[in-house]
Order: sequence, then C-alpha cells, then structure tokens
Amino acid sequence: MNEHASTGGAAARPTNPRAAAGVVVAGVAVALAFMPATPGPAKRPGRGAVASSSPDRGTGRDGTVTLVDDGSGANTGPQPGLPPVTKLTAGQKPPQFVVFSFDGALEDDSHSLSQVRALGKANNAKVTFFLRGLDLLPVEKRSLYRPPQHDPGTAAIPFPTDEQVKATLGQLGQAWLVGDEIASGLNGQFCGAKGAPDWSSDDWANEIDQAYSLVRFWKTDTGFTELPPVPFDYQSELAGGRAPCRPAQPALLAAEQQFGWRYDASGSANVGADSWPVQADGIWQFPVRQRQSEQDYLAAFEHAYGGNRAPLLVDTDPRAGDGADQVRVAGDVMRTVCRRDGVRCVSLRELADWLDGQDPAVLERLRRS
Repeated sequence: MNEHASTGGAAARPTNPRAAAGVVVAGVAVALAFMPATPGPAKRPGRGAVASSSPDRGTGRDGTVTLVDDGSGANTGPQPGLPPVTKLTAGQKPPQFVVFSFDGALEDDSHSLSQVRALGKANNAKVTFFLRGLDLLPVEKRSLYRPPQHDPGTAAIPFPTDEQVKATLGQLGQAWLVGDEIASGLNGQFCGAKGAPDWSSDDWANEIDQAYSLVRFWKTDTGFTELPPVPFDYQSELAGGRAPCRPAQPALLAAEQQFGWRYDASGSANVGADSWPVQADGIWQFPVRQRQSEQDYLAAFEHAYGGNRAPLLVDTDPRAGDGADQVRVAGDVMRTVCRRDGVRCVSLRELADWLDGQDPAVLERLRRS
C-alpha cells in the first residue's frame, strides 16, 4: 500500500484505476450497488485544483452513471432535494434559516450518524455532516495519514474500525441522496502544541489535501473494493468545511482559498452569532454559536425570527462526552422550529447557495437591520 506524502505539498498518490463504465439504473441506489468498474487512468488533481462541472458529467440520457477517481465515488447528477434559489426583492422578509451541523460523520457503535439522519428526515431538516478524512481510514491503515508537524498515523481522535468505516460509507450515500451535505471536518483535530494554532498555510493545505484524498480514494486505502461507491463526486461537491480550535486562523482561510471553498464554519471573531454572514476574501464566514441548552437555542431562534432573521446555527458533536445529550437537544430544536411558517432548516451549502444568489445590496440591508 502506498502512503500519502508527509510534506506540506500535495499528498502523492500512485496512478489509480478509474472506472469508466456505467450501468443502466432503475434508481441510483440500485445502480451503485451493482456497478462494474472498468480500469482506466485516474488523474488526481494537485493541491488547490478543483474539478469543474461540465454538461456531459453525471447521469446520462440512458440512465447511466460514471464512476470517479478509483471508483470510490460516482457522478449521479445534481444532488436531489436542493430547491432552486429565489432572489429576495427590496423590502421582502427573508426566510428564517436554521442550520443543524454535526461534527464528525462516523457511524460508530452509538449509531449517532443514522440517528441524526432519522431526526432530520422526521423534522423536514437538511443537515450538514462534517466528515473527517479519518472517518474513512481504519485503524490498521492509520499510517496513511501524515499530519503536519506530527508523526504519521497519529491523531487527536480515535481511528475507526473496519466495520465502522463500512457502516459510515453506507450512511453517507443515503444522506447525500436526500439532500444532506457532506462537508469537510478535515482530519486529525490537533489543537495543542504543533496543532492548528501553529500551522502555516502550507500545513493547512496539506491537511485539506489529505482530507480530499482520504474520501476520494477510500477504496484504495481500505481495500474494501467490493463496496459500492458513494453516489457523488466529492471533489466537485465539497463546498466548505470546518477546522478544530475555533475561531478560524488566517492561515487556514488562505489554504481554503486555494481549494475554492465557498464557506468556512470554523467561526470568526469578527462575525456575531446573531448577524447575517459576511465574506472574507470570497469565503462566507458562518458564525458558530457555542453549544447551549435547548432553551438558549430557542431563545436565540425567537430573537432572530421576530427580528432580522439572521441564520441560526445549531452545532453538535455526537462523539463528545455529552454527545447523546447534544443530539437530543438538536432533535428537540428541530421538532420545535423546522415546520414553522417561513422557517427553512437547511445545510450550510444550501445557505451559501442562497446567499450567493442574492443581490449584494439586499444582503447589506439585512446586515444593517
């Protein structure tokens, strides 16, 4: 098994088999379960490269899909469940956006990923899952991760088991097919010495590059070649993510620009949790409200709903020591707010799409309200 690069540049990879053949589908899930893989060259973009969309990518007229990278992902067309963006007119009241985000996207022994997905489905909420590259790297393959300024195979979070990785892959595909977002939670979660606060933009670029690589080439890394691909092209689908040790560091934002990220949810000291988001160097800055009780979240919601309708972000870490309680609070907030008039419980990507589609003067008016 070849290993990732340990320097600040792009993680090196061998040429990987690329599946170019598709099969006729009677539904995306069925197709992915039985899709054959025809070998061919898999060109891995260098650091900062972002795949672009083209009319002939995705689902063909005959219902075929195309595998990408080493067959770990597949182009199945536009993500289902995302509504078109509607522009506000001058003076029109905006929707009340509520975003439920979850740090980590591992289907561990507590089954937190499937539990959160069920909550979203039951309450008409699209959610953002911050998938860490290590969520798809079994503990036996840990040496493939080369963290900046740390020894290979080390991390501040546990590596998963084979079975946890396999269960996670199944959940990710189902989540994407109903409109949930698979964002980046990066990898090692280092917050101490030689961690995030000390990393340079090159260190961050290395960490982001490995985060892409671990998701896009999980079949090569894990050897689980018998599993179906996830039904999306992670390279082109990824809109943004989050790093540990909030607020975001300038070096992190500089690295995110190289990869064309549209938002950062690491938090910013310059953005209030009750304010409309702003951009920094073209990247939307989504404020992070410190994890609170259900009563605090609902009070913040009512304040925004009856006021300037700034988006409310409910951030949850199911794998924290109080993770089960955090999930319970998020579920209670979902049940209370997501079906109210004018409320849209969306992913961070969907919120970024909406913001990108508005006239700048309208957004400025919202910020001043």
